[in-house]
Amino acid sequence: MRACADALLASGKLFDVVIANAGVMATPFSHTADGFEAQFGTNHLGHFVLANRIVPLIRAGGRLINVSSSGHRFSNVDLQDPNFERTPYDPFVAYGRSKTANILFAVAFDRRHRERGVRAAAVHPGAIQTELARHMSPAQLQTLIDQVNKQLATEGKGPFQWKTIPQGAATSVWAGVVAPADEIGGRYCENCHASKIVPDDAPISPVTEGVRGYALDPANADALWKKSEELVAESF
Repeated sequence: MRACADALLASGKLFDVVIANAGVMATPFSHTADGFEAQFGTNHLGHFVLANRIVPLIRAGGRLINVSSSGHRFSNVDLQDPNFERTPYDPFVAYGRSKTANILFAVAFDRRHRERGVRAAAVHPGAIQTELARHMSPAQLQTLIDQVNKQLATEGKGPFQWKTIPQGAATSVWAGVVAPADEIGGRYCENCHASKIVPDDAPISPVTEGVRGYALDPANADALWKKSEELVAESF
């Protein structure tokens, strides 16, 4: 990420929108080349370093869009043990931590840069058939879909349907270039609107809307920022 940022800074090309979309999900326990738990390192810390380093290239009026997930509901961040050195590893807990971090990063980034007109938001694209689920077996994936369908049925809704790629990209595009800045700044968005906070015991589902309060908490966002700087040994 640092090499990429250095190359972009050297080119001097300005950006209207930066979409932090790279990510992994429910991986077996492993570490990045820098020694971070793979999901937290890939989904959050890499974006944290890249976006912060190229801030001078984001035009006034530009935006940072962090692609998060309804999976943030699996877990708040754990700033005492981000690399699962003392906590038993669970692939979806790790994924949840990283997706919550995506939202908290947007909250903190937006607060730091809104005065010059640069805003940040996090988005849930929805459930799209991509390679993101490569670490889940077909049986695991079907079990998840069955659980979602059961939940939808209790709500009087039809069965689960995958989003198309354009549908999955829609919220990122909406938040990045269409929505009013004050509507999305420091918010979590899905289905082309900013989401409401839901209780921590609300269902975890790719089709049920809402954001956990801990993912939008400013103090939590600042604590994550400080911890992220400590981990990457760089201050922004």
